[in-house]
Amino acid sequence: MSTSPSSPPWLFLFLFLSALFRSSQADVGSAAHYSPPYLPTACRGSDPSQFPSSNLFGSAGEGIWDNGAACGRQYLVRCISAPVLGTCVPGKTIQIRIVDRALSSVSRPSRKDTTMALSTTAFAAIANSSAKFVNIEFQQV
Repeated sequence: MSTSPSSPPWLFLFLFLSALFRSSQADVGSAAHYSPPYLPTACRGSDPSQFPSSNLFGSAGEGIWDNGAACGRQYLVRCISAPVLGTCVPGKTIQIRIVDRALSSVSRPSRKDTTMALSTTAFAAIANSSAKFVNIEFQQV
């Protein structure tokens, strides 16, 4: 009589939990919004070609500015929470390009010390535009 080897029950549980809690490469932070004028920027001065045609762009907060290395980086951004319920657009993720530094942008962000300030178009795509800031999940692409 032959018996087939069987896996210990804990192995199945471990594999199931590993799949359930897989690691994510996304970070969390906060996003404010800022309005025109957007030029000049700390990244490419008065060059209008730095802005994507979708108007989905933002300025980097000090945490991601990286001495200017953030210029041109692209991030996937989604709203995960806000002080007022119903502020986030559920299930909406956008891709933005960093074109400026929030600390020195011509137009001041709606709140200081956020991870990024989004253009009015980008902010409105993921949240109610009347909000001052939202909590976000973001990932560099």
